[in-house]
Amino acid sequence: MSITPPVTELNIKLANRGFYKGFNQVVTLGSKILIVVLAIWAAVFPDQAGGLLKTMQGWSFESFGAWYIYAMAFYVFVCFFLAINPATGKIILGDENQKPEFSTFSWISMMFGAGIGIGMLTFSTAEPLYHFASNPDTISGVVAAQSDETLRSVYKWSFFHWGLSAWGCYAIVGLALSFFTYNRNLPLTIRSGLTPLFGKKLEGMLGDVVDISAVIATILGVAVTIGFGISQFAAGMYTISGADWMINAEGSPTNTAMIIALVVVMAASILSAASGVGKGIKWLSNINMVLSFALLLFFLVFGSSMVALKSLFVGILDYVINFPIQAMTYWANSDVEPAATLYKWQSIWWTVFYWAWWIAFAPFVGLFFARISKGRSIREYVMGTMLIPSLMCFIWFAFVGGSAIDLELHGTAAGTILNAGQEAQLFATLKVMLSSGAAKAMSVMVVVLLMTYLVTSADSAVLIINTINSGGDEKQKDKTHVIFWGAAVTVLIAALLIAGGLTAIKSAMLVGALPFSFIMVLMGIALIKALVRDGMRAREEDSGKAVSEKNLEATKS
Repeated sequence: MSITPPVTELNIKLANRGFYKGFNQVVTLGSKILIVVLAIWAAVFPDQAGGLLKTMQGWSFESFGAWYIYAMAFYVFVCFFLAINPATGKIILGDENQKPEFSTFSWISMMFGAGIGIGMLTFSTAEPLYHFASNPDTISGVVAAQSDETLRSVYKWSFFHWGLSAWGCYAIVGLALSFFTYNRNLPLTIRSGLTPLFGKKLEGMLGDVVDISAVIATILGVAVTIGFGISQFAAGMYTISGADWMINAEGSPTNTAMIIALVVVMAASILSAASGVGKGIKWLSNINMVLSFALLLFFLVFGSSMVALKSLFVGILDYVINFPIQAMTYWANSDVEPAATLYKWQSIWWTVFYWAWWIAFAPFVGLFFARISKGRSIREYVMGTMLIPSLMCFIWFAFVGGSAIDLELHGTAAGTILNAGQEAQLFATLKVMLSSGAAKAMSVMVVVLLMTYLVTSADSAVLIINTINSGGDEKQKDKTHVIFWGAAVTVLIAALLIAGGLTAIKSAMLVGALPFSFIMVLMGIALIKALVRDGMRAREEDSGKAVSEKNLEATKS
């Protein structure tokens, strides 16, 4: 019985005239309406919006915490299975003779900058310091908090959050889109990744809903990333300038400081987005990779190198050994200790929040990965998008976070780093390590680096949103559409900051991430189905050729 041919065409309805020429109006207007309504609601009724979003966040944690844990494990498994399997790993994303568009350095730079660059600057210090005081091993009583013995557990959990799970989340979306776009000639948009399951139904409302979900998740995921980034940006500007109006009584950046930083960053990102991937984004990515290595080299030379190296190698070993258990462990809510605190740590404070953040960021980063990965094999793609960025994060966390912990562990910092807000802990570390003038100079470099990461993430997101809205058309869009989405993201972040600060932004993101987490699981299943059926078709074709040759020989004889 012949296997049905794959879907190689999706006719996504696009406007052929007017302001929305080349765009799917249902997806574009649907996304705009939802974002504008959310922004107006948060701005006009900030207390109500902040309260409801926080309630919905709690519901999401309670009801879907386990789903997030197991879904993320599924993404990693699928990516590695397809890379390791000889039959699928060698498949080229594109024509067999297709050459990659970007050099390996630029490819990795753009992935890293668009992926987790901003969060890494904030959390490479903040997360190890937090886990130094509290992590599942200290909560369970396995090790004592804030001691030499705590270091191993610090990195086991830090690496877990910033390693294969995070990058596998992005990789599976990008891999599905790369395959269906470059090997099946389908549009470079999220709905294409579901064609083996839903076929031509994706040309209509079902596909529109999928793409709208991706746009909303992208905007909210980027909002969280930029929210963290501008908070640290404002803290850095305070460190450099000493302007008291930038910091409130609790020592955190004021909303005024963050909104000014937001406007500056988004204005620069709109200009960069208007120049396209091959110009502004590529060059900014290369610049922030160079600056990242410069900052890393500083900590390598002047930081606690021995502690960092030990933490890096032992941490990677512990992470690899414990990953299967960590990836599949879920602590349910409980009234009994330590289970109650373990639930809060995993579902409210750390793991589930991270998983939702990565998922919300995945349509943007995944589509961006697909956009820049044509010509790579599946094996090369998975290794390049998962292993190299994970290793970079591990090195950052070991050297930057390890230096901060060592300064606190031996009393040099005297609590100044631990007591700083998470957005200011990197700058506090520099203050302890250097003289006042040198610390300011290094803080300037960090602020510039942060600026490049912020602009790269924001402008990439604007381009991806327009790609999804236009049914996968990668061509440069009219600058009006670039400006609108840049402004929309700016207004939404500002409104959510007013409604409840970073907490409101995180709550909104968690709500937006949930629908897309289901779409991502379906994309993984669809990709496996497509590759399996391609293998079956190939065997069927080979079998048919063998029968034909046999019949030909029989006829001759």
